[in-house]
Amino acid sequence: MKPSAYLETSVIGAYLDNGEPFRRDLTMRWWEHELSQYRAVISPLVVRELERLEEPHRSAYLKLVGGLEQVELTEECAILADGYVSRGIFHRKYIADALHVAVASFHKIDYLVTWNFGHLANVRRQARIRLFNTAAGFFVPMIVTPEFLVSEATEKQTA
Repeated sequence: MKPSAYLETSVIGAYLDNGEPFRRDLTMRWWEHELSQYRAVISPLVVRELERLEEPHRSAYLKLVGGLEQVELTEECAILADGYVSRGIFHRKYIADALHVAVASFHKIDYLVTWNFGHLANVRRQARIRLFNTAAGFFVPMIVTPEFLVSEATEKQTA
């Protein structure tokens, strides 16, 4: 069975981001050479965030994720995200980030893939998420950037 990967909005955004060439190129390499090795999923939250973008980006991003599986944003996900907020793991204004983690946790997704270093790919926050999820009996996804998922073979092919 393939490992699962929840693609948070910043990864999708990086795919077409000319302002961040390193992130764009690395995301594109991973997406094009390795994404097929994962059960790649998004959530309705990702779609909503993409729908708020201006054109022409909105259409391009929505097309990019059009074929990906969508996992549900359940009531349990909302409760778990509220738990993160009530414990101070996430500030209320970053509830969307808490929801991304909750969705990946609830659906037992192996990797939450993000470029969001401030609120997600942050070792201190990840430690707090791990403690909270473990105590509450929830799965703990690994929160990583695409850089951590690029294989040596892909790096050699594209170097």
